[in-house]
Amino acid sequence: MIDPMVSLAFSIYSNKGVYALLLGSGISRASGIPTGWDVVLDLIGRIAHIVGEQCDPDPATWFRNKYHSEPDYRRLLDMVAKTPTERQQLLRSYFEPKHDEHPEDQKHPSAAHRAIAELVKSGYIRVIITTNFDQLTENALEGTGIHPTIISTTDELNGALPLTHSTATIIKINGDYLDTRIKNTETELAAYDNSLNCLLDRVFDEYGLIVCGWSGEWDTALCSAIERCPSRRFSTYWSAIQLLKGGAKKLIEVRKAEVIQDKTADQLFVTLLEKVKALEDINSQHPMSAGMAVATVKRYLADPTSLIRFHDFFREETEALIKTVLNENIPDALSEELAGKVFSKFDQMSASLLSVFIASAYWGEPKHAVSIASCLERLANLTLSSNQKIPPHFRYRQYPALLMLYGAGISAVSSGKYQTLLSILTRPLVRGSLGRDEPFYAYMNPDTVIENGFGFPQKGRIYFASNYLKSRLREPFFEHIAIDRNYAQSFDRFEYLWTLIGVHYAGSEILYSSPYGWATRTNIRSQDNNIMNVVDAELEATGKDWEPLRAGLFNGCLESLMNAKTLVDERAKRQLQPVY
Repeated sequence: MIDPMVSLAFSIYSNKGVYALLLGSGISRASGIPTGWDVVLDLIGRIAHIVGEQCDPDPATWFRNKYHSEPDYRRLLDMVAKTPTERQQLLRSYFEPKHDEHPEDQKHPSAAHRAIAELVKSGYIRVIITTNFDQLTENALEGTGIHPTIISTTDELNGALPLTHSTATIIKINGDYLDTRIKNTETELAAYDNSLNCLLDRVFDEYGLIVCGWSGEWDTALCSAIERCPSRRFSTYWSAIQLLKGGAKKLIEVRKAEVIQDKTADQLFVTLLEKVKALEDINSQHPMSAGMAVATVKRYLADPTSLIRFHDFFREETEALIKTVLNENIPDALSEELAGKVFSKFDQMSASLLSVFIASAYWGEPKHAVSIASCLERLANLTLSSNQKIPPHFRYRQYPALLMLYGAGISAVSSGKYQTLLSILTRPLVRGSLGRDEPFYAYMNPDTVIENGFGFPQKGRIYFASNYLKSRLREPFFEHIAIDRNYAQSFDRFEYLWTLIGVHYAGSEILYSSPYGWATRTNIRSQDNNIMNVVDAELEATGKDWEPLRAGLFNGCLESLMNAKTLVDERAKRQLQPVY
């Protein structure tokens, strides 16, 4: 049978924000916080001492016999502290740390409180019900920068934000220690007012439940609220140190709860946080299935009001891939076999994001190209912050960026989005080995990233990297380019335009660091297969109205294009052997 902690972690992770906590006094015991009844008994002991009598072993019975009334929390406070200020000062000694109490010792948030705060911060928990009077949960949340909505009185309930609109809501059903209206006696715990009952009914009906540190023995009204819940949309998990009985046992049967045995509050929530984070780490290696990711980005592309959401989604998926790439261990020395395995692993990691780049460049507009270029730049630089050193095997880890560049570039060419092509080749900058920023068209040469980075021996293979990418990227493009011949033409056209753009901006010195794989696949004697001749024919037919020129490539200048083309074509014809 699966460990209940594993089941709980999956439930929390898979149903973000739909589990509520029910916390009893057991969660605060490790922090040295007394229960409300503990405070009552201590106050009775102080009163007995002052009047010179002995109240042990049963302070409550002594009080009833002495004063002919129930030991009510409010009445006791009124007896020993007459003003609100005096009552607050008295209660602080029970619930707030003294100067000589260290944070790790007394009356400070425990490991459980801090773990809960992290779960809230990450969005997994949004509603916390507690029978406790202390403020340790609030303090832990505020320590992470979260200021929760607190509901401890009817007035606060009536003025509170709806649960769905609050980052975190703490429902203190028995009150707060600084308010003398807290519920403590059997009579007070037997019934709640209608507004609180309605709120509890909603929580127990709509949310899953994690119970910790609560016995279910004294809070009669709370037990009733759980019992009358009409449905169980999500599971209930009940943590207990000892064998549960009485009220707790009955509620477990009613809710068909999963019992987590023999774990303290600290152990429960710290372990839960660790397991949820582990699931996050696993999922970050596969941020989203390719189909789901593409469907999501298409919705954003189709909605003119979703540009920000498009950018945020793109950046989140990019950061998830970067995390896995940086965490991948790569040996210092790579044989061809090991290099192939690294390729394969990075291919798997990149599959989802590659689909997003392809779809975005194919269907997007120039305004979307800004985000595409930004994420390409982030992938190529690959550091987590501006202060972080360049990681080892830097060029190895730029392979996913190269994939995305080719994916977006081929898409842009095949769909005629030449402004997008220009953006992705010229906007991103990469910090090179000499410490200066270089544009993509000059730096991301596949023969440098793949062959030099991964140590592939060329063994006489001309421009192996380009041919490898042409084969690798065929499958992801089937949805957009179904015919092999059209795909091959788009691939070569992308590399050819990339080379032309590089020469246009940087001059002839860049001729030998541009992608020339297209030339190895060009049959100089064939008009159909020769990308140089294909472009010549297009220019002869359209002249300055050639579509890439109208989109702004080569500054829209036909002469600038022809100057670059002459240099590129001459080198291809002079130095490269055609492949027939």
